[in-house]
Amino acid sequence: MRVACLGGGPAGIYFAISMKLRNPEHDIHVFERNRSGDTFGWGVVFSDQTLTNLTVNDPVSAGRIRDSFAHWDDIAVALDGRTEVSSGHGFIGIGRKRLLQILQARAAELGVVMHFETEFGDDLASYADFDLIVAADGVNSRIRTRYADRFDVDIQTRRNKFTWLGTQKLFDAFAFIFEKTPAGWIWAHAYRFDETHSTFIVECSPETWAGLGFEDMSQEETLAACERIFARHLDGHPLLSNSAHLRGSASWINFRRVLCGEWSFDNVVLLGDAAHTAHFSIGSGTKLALEDAIKLGEVLDRPGLDNRQALTQALKDYRDERQVEVLKIQNSARNSTEWFENIDRYADFDAEQFAYALLTRSQRVSHENLRVRDGRWLGRIEDWFAGKAGAGAGTPPMFAPLRLREAQLSNRIIVAPMLTYQADAKGRATDFHLAHYGARGLGGAGLLMTEMLAVSPEGRVTPSCAGLYDDDQIAGWARINALIHGGGETLVCAQIGHAGPRGACAAPQGGRPATTPLEQPWPLVAASDRPWAEGGLAPAALDEAGMDAVRDAFVAATRRAEAAGFDVLEIQAGHGTLLSSFITPLMNQRQDAYGGDLDGRLRFPLSVVKAVRAVWPEAKPLLVRISAEDWMGEAGLAPDEAVEIARRLAAAGADLIDVSSGETHPDARPVTGRMYQTPLSDRIRNEAGVRTLAVGAITETDQANAILAAGRADLVALGRPHLLDPAWTLKAAAAAGRREHPTPSVYRAGFDQLARQARSAADGVRA
Repeated sequence: MRVACLGGGPAGIYFAISMKLRNPEHDIHVFERNRSGDTFGWGVVFSDQTLTNLTVNDPVSAGRIRDSFAHWDDIAVALDGRTEVSSGHGFIGIGRKRLLQILQARAAELGVVMHFETEFGDDLASYADFDLIVAADGVNSRIRTRYADRFDVDIQTRRNKFTWLGTQKLFDAFAFIFEKTPAGWIWAHAYRFDETHSTFIVECSPETWAGLGFEDMSQEETLAACERIFARHLDGHPLLSNSAHLRGSASWINFRRVLCGEWSFDNVVLLGDAAHTAHFSIGSGTKLALEDAIKLGEVLDRPGLDNRQALTQALKDYRDERQVEVLKIQNSARNSTEWFENIDRYADFDAEQFAYALLTRSQRVSHENLRVRDGRWLGRIEDWFAGKAGAGAGTPPMFAPLRLREAQLSNRIIVAPMLTYQADAKGRATDFHLAHYGARGLGGAGLLMTEMLAVSPEGRVTPSCAGLYDDDQIAGWARINALIHGGGETLVCAQIGHAGPRGACAAPQGGRPATTPLEQPWPLVAASDRPWAEGGLAPAALDEAGMDAVRDAFVAATRRAEAAGFDVLEIQAGHGTLLSSFITPLMNQRQDAYGGDLDGRLRFPLSVVKAVRAVWPEAKPLLVRISAEDWMGEAGLAPDEAVEIARRLAAAGADLIDVSSGETHPDARPVTGRMYQTPLSDRIRNEAGVRTLAVGAITETDQANAILAAGRADLVALGRPHLLDPAWTLKAAAAAGRREHPTPSVYRAGFDQLARQARSAADGVRA
């Protein structure tokens, strides 16, 4: 096969090596516009696993790379003079120039033809005599740009500014260095990559960049300014640049996230940064490029590749087999990018929590993974968290207590509210509720939340939904609360709400949402006369008299919740219910004082919260659940609106915001995945300054501990895991060796046995 590889960076040259290793008869030509030895940037970072992959593919070049590596295990996080150091991370770095020298020499040994100082354009006709054209021309790929429609290109320019510098100061750890200036925070990503130099990437927000005057500085002035800012970390060493071809502020760039739906067409294929990019903060761009090269060489070596159709299929296989790994890295990179773009949220954290949040920002490193890497450091973080919560040393974050007003939660795991559709015809709790909530209330969680209890008959989702709209409904819940309170320390929260446009549906089967309208529905009300779902019942727009009646119903339900012995109260103002229909612009089309801007849309919901707070006992906490994201782009809630909503709810008397999302429009397409709603909680907690409850696809103790320790929420709710395992929290406590965890006396023997089994498993012996 005759191959033209456009671009002589690590991706292009390593692909040429990979092809030659598989078949020396391949005629491989690499075209590079720069001279041999020219490069920009300083060092690149790999993980130990990447080096293993390179060794399997080509032991010779891998050995040379290994001999040139700088290796370190520590990550140091310096926050304005306070430093945390965590070990066990296993990174390796090499100078980009040295890496290219090794790859160029290896390619020459294998017979690859290198064409340096050779400009190449985007006219594919120039390569008509080649069987395959590989575009390895980087993030600014000319081939990808010319044929963007064929590659389904999506490019996103991120907001932060960065400049890639170097220094002769040798850092013993991978250092993240944060300094506060009068213009805002600025930070460096620094790591040694050989015996004489370290990479020193400086990053900041565009506001800080402008405030420090970098826009008007020459390159020499930029270096001098950064040397002053980071002087206490550079020990007198100057900062260096190898991009003298760039003038002044041009040395500062914005990261471009490249995503391509297709990686090839005809006999043209993208490789490395031309096809996808990963933010420098997770150090995986070169890793992805080299692993792309390995995979592309592999698929092109498969039997039967003797015609254009077979080549097309091989290139499709290359994308299909690499795309999952690339998307995983890009998702992690997105998380990391957004963390650095929002440093102001976390800058006031204690150094311990700031470092923990940084290390877990991408979700690639978990709580338990940190325990494996550096158990001593993680233990100190857990002790710090426990101390802040008033718990004993060695308490994992999820088992630390939390006080809300006079209510003391023994731990931070919450049984999330889930509709059961098991009430009787009068909306009363049944024996099912006694068994269901009783089991989960004795299962060790800090707080058990009920399904939404309707504040009026027409506020139910289905005729099988429970309510607190009649005094006759108090006794059933009082019985349930007495059972739970008598068996342990779990508190119970009544979620009250009005279904609004989601009401008058038939009870569903199999855990699906209720969407089928009743044959004889009751009248529905909402902020506007828009149905909640396609083909659903049209509600009437609630008038002021109706608002007064609904508010009174919430107040009456609150009084009944107190009479039934609930410890905590939550108002449901999310998921397209009545209060939610006022808050989101997708459902609120009103032209009066209760619509339009956020002030108008919040007017009625805030009046309900204030009225409820006025009659709910002062000692007991009030929670409010919201949909903080409509998943409808610019048509839905603006990102900063959710923060402002939380602020105003807190000012109205809410002690904690239960941060959920969606269910406000039938066309919404949420970006789901593990812990997918936690970033919403993170933003609200750390920008609005209010306590939050994180919900949504949280299933493991590892995730719960990470969310809490990183300061992304104050409480963590699990719904589905508790459906089949009412004792989820008790089991987690036993597995963690929490012998002091509050446990119903009748279950203590089972708890102790499970704790012994967990301890024996950890010790590698049979209980």
